[in-house]
Amino acid sequence: MATTTPTDSGETESPRAETTFSDLGLAEGVLKALKDVGYETPSAIQAATIPALLAGRDVVGLAQTGTGKTAAFALPVLSRLDLAQKTPQALVLAPTRELALQVCEAFEKYASHLRGVHVLPVYGGQGYGVQLSALRRGVHIVVGTPGRIMDHLEKGTLDLSELKYLVLDEADEMLKMGFAEDVETILAGTPDDKQVALFSATMPAQIRRISQKYLHDPEEITVKNKTTTSVNTTQRYLIVSYPQKVDALTRILEVENFEAMIVFTRTKNETETLAEKLRARGYTAAAINGDVVQAQRERTVNQLKSGKLDILVATDVAARGLDVERISHVVNFDLPIDTESYVHRIGRTGRAGRTGDAISFVTPRERRMLTSIEKATRQPLTEMKLPSVDDVNATRLTRFDDAITAALADPEQIQQFRDIIAHYVDHHDAPESDVAAALAIVSQGDTPLLLSPEAERTQRFDRDRPERGDRPDRGDRSDRGGQNGGARSYGDRADRPERRERPSSGPKATYRIAVGKRQHVEPRQIVGALANEGGLRREDFGAIQIRPDFSLVELPVDLPGDVLQRLADTRISGKLIEIRPDRQGSSAKREDRPRWKARD
Repeated sequence: MATTTPTDSGETESPRAETTFSDLGLAEGVLKALKDVGYETPSAIQAATIPALLAGRDVVGLAQTGTGKTAAFALPVLSRLDLAQKTPQALVLAPTRELALQVCEAFEKYASHLRGVHVLPVYGGQGYGVQLSALRRGVHIVVGTPGRIMDHLEKGTLDLSELKYLVLDEADEMLKMGFAEDVETILAGTPDDKQVALFSATMPAQIRRISQKYLHDPEEITVKNKTTTSVNTTQRYLIVSYPQKVDALTRILEVENFEAMIVFTRTKNETETLAEKLRARGYTAAAINGDVVQAQRERTVNQLKSGKLDILVATDVAARGLDVERISHVVNFDLPIDTESYVHRIGRTGRAGRTGDAISFVTPRERRMLTSIEKATRQPLTEMKLPSVDDVNATRLTRFDDAITAALADPEQIQQFRDIIAHYVDHHDAPESDVAAALAIVSQGDTPLLLSPEAERTQRFDRDRPERGDRPDRGDRSDRGGQNGGARSYGDRADRPERRERPSSGPKATYRIAVGKRQHVEPRQIVGALANEGGLRREDFGAIQIRPDFSLVELPVDLPGDVLQRLADTRISGKLIEIRPDRQGSSAKREDRPRWKARD
């Protein structure tokens, strides 16, 4: 039996980081699907297992849950599938219905560019009718629990006579649950020339015996778990459904005392989308991912180091090797696909004796991955509660108090405002305390200093009910025609521009920018990006028209040259906007409207 031990995971960067999925020999359609969901480099188990399976070898993979095992066997199976064959070609046995459904979803996601692939989950508790109908129509891949698979075999409703691939996922768990006899019966009743992949966290004697009996000269691949995290990093998690993540992050940013932060997302598109949402909420945020050119990456990292930028939204690969002293917090907006990536991510904080904080967003369906992270790192993660309205208001009041204290340190300005208040009191017969309160109202602008209790009621965070968007590995919504590149959060309703004309100050000129409907942009993203980069205010924006390949934005007619220069380097959805005065704005077709206004 050949044995392979991939590079141990840990904080030291390894040569494996240079390997990409395209180096492994996968089918073109499978590579396209991986690109869609933003997977850039294989995990250790994937890099070692995929070439062996593509070469036709049987494999025994020893690795914990959370190391990326599903993709390790799903990708090569899909790459070698014969779509003309209607009887099952691949059978995956899983110990639980939850894991069977998870594996089935992974196959469907990776097969998104392979037309006509049919995957069927088969498990107890589901009616036979659905399964029988699918089997009669023809399926390529069956993912099921041993008990229900045995039922179908005994009834003669599942034909495995032409099976080419058989996968035992979490074999040790199946044996613990009493499926040993069923597993051996299934193995013995399938073609001798099939290819077998067995994955297990441990190698008890019974697993070793099954391997020796039913696998042909397997290659044994072991992923050692030496992943450790810094004791200086406090690790917490928050249970939150997918559509509520943006609002959860916003509240955390309100109450956490952070200096600089990296927010990790799973896909490239999501980095741009989330950075734009954060800018629209008033934070200085930028994105880096595999598509960002080196010069821009260096510029962004330098801004983070110098304090011009507070939040960096990044993918795993883009953040490798990043060491910025200011980073006090890491947020896993999306959980990583394996525990090694988790260790690399939170290693960006708590370095060289400094303290750090790591916060992970966990959807209800990702609790299994959370357990895997705790096992791999040998450190428990503490559950945190979503900051309440009272928590946010307490933080805002503290900052307001600090601002007042700082202002009191300037006697000259204090005397000037004393005179202003005295003048108002003399002429309007109002108490000084009321005038001071009125000045505070004026100073808060359009954004209220305190959240209202209504915000708590309208933004309920359901900890246990899965939402439509609550799918950890579904990739970027923009790839399936979404408007904003991600499942909508409740907060999007609050900052969505309204479909009505609103007066704006000063004369306006129309500018053309090179992003439009094809980039799935929305007016609020345009406002957030231009306001952040150009130092513009909401009242500087007039009507916004989004066309298929470009957008028209009304901005002040007397924009300074340096502002235009800064705007020229602005990106929206990863694309340079190439802003320039529009000479044909008056000839817009009526159907290309509505005209939108930036909302205060």
